[in-house]
Amino acid sequence: MSSRESDRITAAQQTLDVLYDISQLLNTGLDKETLATCVGMIESGVNPEALAAVIQELRRESQAMSGRPTTNGR
Repeated sequence: MSSRESDRITAAQQTLDVLYDISQLLNTGLDKETLATCVGMIESGVNPEALAAVIQELRRESQAMSGRPTTNGR
């Protein structure tokens, strides 16, 4: 692996780490893998608001199936 590619990978990992820290502060409930998937989808052109709406709806459905109350739409 070239030095340039290694630097790019390191920078991407650091960016993901910062995004994950922000995600934790905002109490999104997203793990690093899910967050990375969301970032990749947004970079590929997925509408961020639509993606957020889908995640919220999936959480509501999951909570309804398990009988747990919804907290803050998350």
